[in-house]
Amino acid sequence: MRKAVSTRSLVSIAITTCVLATTACGSGEESPAPDEEVAVAIAEARALAEGSTATVDGVVTVAPGTFNSATGEQGFALQDDTGGIYVSLPDALDLGLDTRVRVTGTLGQTAQQTVLNAKAASVTALGEAGSVGPKDVTTGEVGEPVEGLLVRVGGRVTKDVEDDQPYGFKVYIDDGSGEIQVFVHIVDGQPVIDTASLNVDQDITVTGLAAQYEATYEVAPRSAGDLVAQ
Repeated sequence: MRKAVSTRSLVSIAITTCVLATTACGSGEESPAPDEEVAVAIAEARALAEGSTATVDGVVTVAPGTFNSATGEQGFALQDDTGGIYVSLPDALDLGLDTRVRVTGTLGQTAQQTVLNAKAASVTALGEAGSVGPKDVTTGEVGEPVEGLLVRVGGRVTKDVEDDQPYGFKVYIDDGSGEIQVFVHIVDGQPVIDTASLNVDQDITVTGLAAQYEATYEVAPRSAGDLVAQ
């Protein structure tokens, strides 16, 4: 059973950073102004110590609020060429999939998942970007190396769907490389994929965010189209 929403809240300590406004010696290039945010690669941000402040650019792969049933907040996910990360937000934003955004936030852990804790004012839409395709991985590969990325897994349903409401539903699949949990959140009172039609031994393919809840790695689909059943 999912624990109370409060256990999924982010606990982190903000560390203030500053950038000196000087001219790089011999380069002829100006350094950023004191309050200007300097974006780093998402993989670099993920490697920072908990409590560090980071600014990243990326493309939205999970719309804000999609995972609210289990997280109790209005976050979204984004990724660049180096990695992906979940952005935790207290308030909903109108950001569509494939929107490029810049976010400044504080690195932390929510139920052992690396997240960027931010506020709406620190999120800037930079325009539409090309569609981000999922990374094909085996069920056994869903873990820390792909956490935060949009992935696609396929396999056979290994057990009956578990009702974990009000948080969502649990589906388990295995392609022979190891069983993985598919966590199905609830949006507008319904699971984001059709869990009622799933049966043990059925082959399915699921696209979703590679996420972590405590010791369990999982794939979290975003909408009905993220499920392909055979």
